[in-house]
Amino acid sequence: MRAGPGFAEVRTERMLLARPVPDDVDELFALFSDPRVWTHLPSGIAKEREEIERKVAAWLAEWDRADLGVWVVRDPGDGRLLGGAGCSLRGGPDDASRFWNLGYRFRAEEQGRGLATEAARVACRAAHDVAPEVPIVAYLLEHNLASAAVARKLGMTLQWRGPDAGNPDPEAIRLVFADRDLTEPQLAAAQA
Repeated sequence: MRAGPGFAEVRTERMLLARPVPDDVDELFALFSDPRVWTHLPSGIAKEREEIERKVAAWLAEWDRADLGVWVVRDPGDGRLLGGAGCSLRGGPDDASRFWNLGYRFRAEEQGRGLATEAARVACRAAHDVAPEVPIVAYLLEHNLASAAVARKLGMTLQWRGPDAGNPDPEAIRLVFADRDLTEPQLAAAQA
């Protein structure tokens, strides 16, 4: 794994992706508490600011551990929050189930502009640079057609379809996409 802060800030034409800081919590709470960005998983709506404080602390710990993690995504012109996106490493260096978990969430007003795909491409390139031997996984709910479309645009293929573990909706179906074939331990970890 490559060490160093090389991905703490990445610019594209339409966005600035930056390692989160504690001052981002209020804006992220506004994002994660907005029911419009949770239409596919209403149980995911943040109800307390403390949830986001813990999330940002976990993101920062991930950055310290893996030299990569979830970015806060902003408009490079006016600095407004667009969303969050990135790859988080699941499992330790000797863990056979280790994979990069790709995730993204954008403000409702920003959806439909291709920002998730753009940010996800940057995240995948960074993950491949940091640990190319580790697969990238995106797991999502089957009825989240937009997220499935992003995974497919990235060249990921469907690895598994089945019950969404831990979802309060017993009918929910999880799809697991990956950038390569997964081992049994990796697939099992992505299903949990």
